[in-house]
Amino acid sequence: MNNTIVLPDRNPTIDVVRGVAILGTLWINIWLFTNIHGLYGALISNADQPLGERILTSLSQGKFLALLSLIFGVGLSLQLGSARRKAVRWPGRYRTRMLLLFADGLINYLLIAEFDVLMGYTITGWVVSYLLLTRPRTQTALIIAFGLVHTIFISLLAWAASTFSEPAGELATPYAHGNFFDLVLFRLDNLGIFRSEPVLIFALSLALFLAGAKLNDAGVFQPEAGKLRSRLMIIGAIAAPIDLTLGISGNTSAILVQRYLTAPLVSLGILAGIIWLCLRFGTPQLLQKVGKTALSCYLLQNLLAGALFYGWGLGLVNHIQSWRVPATMLGYVVVMTAVVLFAHFWLSRFSIGPVEWAWKKLAKPRKK
Repeated sequence: MNNTIVLPDRNPTIDVVRGVAILGTLWINIWLFTNIHGLYGALISNADQPLGERILTSLSQGKFLALLSLIFGVGLSLQLGSARRKAVRWPGRYRTRMLLLFADGLINYLLIAEFDVLMGYTITGWVVSYLLLTRPRTQTALIIAFGLVHTIFISLLAWAASTFSEPAGELATPYAHGNFFDLVLFRLDNLGIFRSEPVLIFALSLALFLAGAKLNDAGVFQPEAGKLRSRLMIIGAIAAPIDLTLGISGNTSAILVQRYLTAPLVSLGILAGIIWLCLRFGTPQLLQKVGKTALSCYLLQNLLAGALFYGWGLGLVNHIQSWRVPATMLGYVVVMTAVVLFAHFWLSRFSIGPVEWAWKKLAKPRKK
């Protein structure tokens, strides 16, 4: 019996979108692994990026983070629907899932990579699980309200960044030469700066989670929702050139606007485009498998990239700075290939990923 058969109530296109989002986040995160000062250097240093790096990072900057948020909202909608069909109290056991997600995020943050999204998603998912119990019109109003709050806040932040510039001094970080525990302590010492993004985008995350849930309720994954997908692709197509221009500029304020304002709009078009391609040409099995083992693959890709580039692993970050752009892209291909092969071979033997299996065991209610 083949364990990889998709269950009838599982939409394979959702797994494909989730797989694209996971591998897309690696595209931007890999640049942090090949930065000799890691995320800290990317946040603190005011050094100019080479044009090639600006172009490549602009292609993914913020877009797959937003896509991941949208698909998380889709998952919330599906779980709420399942709970209602089974007449199970909501959020009920979903709160246990959020606690497990927070634990995964904490492990990822401390031991693997400080640019973790899981802990932020825990808080957002917990809040949105209750907001989904409100009326549809209320949810629409909340999306607009959260979006406006986020837009005003990021606009003010971008303005502040344009008026304040302080040259960074000599950086001392453990990424290139420190051992594994040096990095753990460094993450603990810099908890505030490393955990600032989930706070900055909390309103955006709420809006995207709710938007993903509403799009799923509107049938965006269904063949008959062609008009809805067309509107989303138009939004993405209008935002894309603006987004790319902002990213290529290399200006800090422009990148803030790109990552947190235009990129989410582009992600709507990406979502609709992936669905259209899957409906037209079928679902790519490899991407579907990555999406089905998304949490395992997310943790694995960060672990592999750290093992390749950080000092506690092969330490390649010390040897590639003179040819960083091609080395980073090569690193992306290597890690991505390893993750895809892992998902493929794991699901040829088992029905779910290893972290997903642990979740299932821990979240399973105990018999009295």
